[in-house]
Amino acid sequence: MARSGRSSQRKKQSASDKQMAKKNDGAPKSMVIRIGAQEVGGAVSQLVQDVRHVMEPDTAVRLKERRANKLRDYTTMCGPLGVTHLLLFSRSESGNTNLRLARTPHGPTLHFRVERYSLCKDIAKSLKHPRAGLADFHTPPLLVMNNFLTSDAARETLADTAPPKHLEKLVTDMFQGLFPPIQPHTTPLHTIKRVLLLHREPPNPETGSVAISLRHYAITTKVTGLPKALRRLHAAEKLIGTSKKTTDKKRSLPDLGKLDDVADYMLDPSAGGYTSASDTEADTDAEVEISAPVKQRVLSRRAKERLAAGDATAPHTRTASSGPRVEKRAVKLVELGPRMKLRLTKVEEDVCTGKTMWHEFITKSKAEEQALEKKWAQRNAVKAERRRVQKENVERKKAEKAALGGGGAEGEEEDGDEVEGEEDSELDYDEYDMDDDVWHDEEGAAGSDEDEEMEE
Repeated sequence: MARSGRSSQRKKQSASDKQMAKKNDGAPKSMVIRIGAQEVGGAVSQLVQDVRHVMEPDTAVRLKERRANKLRDYTTMCGPLGVTHLLLFSRSESGNTNLRLARTPHGPTLHFRVERYSLCKDIAKSLKHPRAGLADFHTPPLLVMNNFLTSDAARETLADTAPPKHLEKLVTDMFQGLFPPIQPHTTPLHTIKRVLLLHREPPNPETGSVAISLRHYAITTKVTGLPKALRRLHAAEKLIGTSKKTTDKKRSLPDLGKLDDVADYMLDPSAGGYTSASDTEADTDAEVEISAPVKQRVLSRRAKERLAAGDATAPHTRTASSGPRVEKRAVKLVELGPRMKLRLTKVEEDVCTGKTMWHEFITKSKAEEQALEKKWAQRNAVKAERRRVQKENVERKKAEKAALGGGGAEGEEEDGDEVEGEEDSELDYDEYDMDDDVWHDEEGAAGSDEDEEMEE
């Protein structure tokens, strides 16, 4: 008799998964999403996948979007999954690629236009020795930000076109919150494998636009002060006694069978006694001194007895008085990609539905700003009143069901869903187009019309 098609599924979380979740608890988590799924095109889809690798390990690398998914579907799951940031890629009708960086659950949201970008595969083709180390993505990258605050001298030059100070501080805080903070005194150096460089280009004197260049590098280190031949022996020594096999001639043990003495290999008589500077020295600006990990030998009981008896042939352990071993290493950056040039166009409150705080192309007078403030205050008051009435209805239904002897859990869940739907039904995120971006006068009117329909 054939077995039924029912497959066994694990219904309980394993101890290792619980330990991993507890270990990463509190760290920023992100989701990189394509709004419209495959409609954004193949190049943007590959860019989204590359950005997911940049955000590893605290991101959804294998996230699969559907064309029918709305932004509300993702924001609803941010709370249970602990997601703190959303990176939303979309393509407008005119063909421009846009990026929205939002902090959940209450915003703000930064709107960027992706002016230029290069994929990881394009970066790898341009390098002579591209790097493809999977172990580099087990830890988050080191974030380096440059020139994000405008100096006083530059503000005098830009005059009215200079971006506000609170805007620069907000953009800085948003990018800093993408990755967990690094403590210089406690963070192990060997865990820092990558670096994400964000450089803000000088503002345009005419428009004062905010343009940011993004670069992603892998950090490689090499022991300095050793000749090339000795470095090759040192690399081959690490592979001895391990199960790793390599076909790389630079890492394998050199063939010394044709030499009479190992000194012939170290001195290399064919070079005439000359060695290049790159074989022994590196740029001193790229050298750092670190304390190398030292393996201490654990003696058995018999070895300890022999050592106590004064046996000279007994193995010895490394004494603590010698201190940690310090070695010099040369630091080198290898670009991984992708590259992006982002231009900030808009900043708004909440997650893509709030009041506009700054706009690159549109400016409002004081009277218009006050009118918008009044309109948003009215909308917020209507929302607060809805929540209050809905909460009273939930409590009333729970009390009625409790009096009848039934539970009120189902009614509570249904009413709670209605509240969330009322909050998020004001904007269809699939139809959002950054190129046709308008001020919130029209959005406010549309929102009030929808409010009237819902009340009816």
